[in-house]
Amino acid sequence: MIEIKNLDKSFGDRQILFDINATFETGKVNMIIGQSGQGKSVLTKCIVGLHEPDNGAVLFDGNNFTEMDRVERKDLRKDIGMLFQASALFDSMNVEQNIMFPLTMFAKHSKKEMLNRVNFCLERVNLEGKNNLLPAELSGGMKKRVAIARAIAMNPKYLFCDEPNSGLDPQTAIVIDNLIREITYESNITTVVISHDMNSVIEIGDNIMFIHEGKDWWQGDKNSIIHTDNQEIIDFVYASDFMKEIKDSMKNNH
Repeated sequence: MIEIKNLDKSFGDRQILFDINATFETGKVNMIIGQSGQGKSVLTKCIVGLHEPDNGAVLFDGNNFTEMDRVERKDLRKDIGMLFQASALFDSMNVEQNIMFPLTMFAKHSKKEMLNRVNFCLERVNLEGKNNLLPAELSGGMKKRVAIARAIAMNPKYLFCDEPNSGLDPQTAIVIDNLIREITYESNITTVVISHDMNSVIEIGDNIMFIHEGKDWWQGDKNSIIHTDNQEIIDFVYASDFMKEIKDSMKNNH
């Protein structure tokens, strides 16, 4: 579980986050949504220590990350997996080397043990036998799956996914969504997903946090977000004509 308590963040005289409070549950897909420029990425960077909050605290299973020294933070980061928006694979490394990279950096295992873990992760994302392919030889969906395999290589307790469906076609996006949900449930990970994709929110959002103007404007689940009367949520969820038609048809059916 990750808890955020009374978190503020400013850059110069511009305040980005205002008194954020949230709980991201273990074994759940916790989603942070909101329009661009509302503070989602800044909040995520504060949680993992890339930005220092001005006030407040971030607790990983009760341990206050904001009060840890450099050595303690480095130790905790071994429990954090990251899936970056553009996958961020190393172009000069093949699939196997990309997934093994965090293991060689942080794990004290033999080469055989690391290779076994790589192959397990590849099998888990349905890419067994693709060890020697280079990123340039992979489709967008395959790159995302390799990135997920790398993110779970260290068997993390916490998984952060930044726009995991960015640039993917709808069918591939569903595959990635399902994979993130399955891995979260199987391994009992605290998963945090930043997303603009309402399909993902409705499909896999166990807990949803909507950030508006740097504030934790609304929190709920995928069922309550559809029926909320919060105007800012309505404007966000039903921004497209297609979603407005769905909303109207739902009203007409009741």
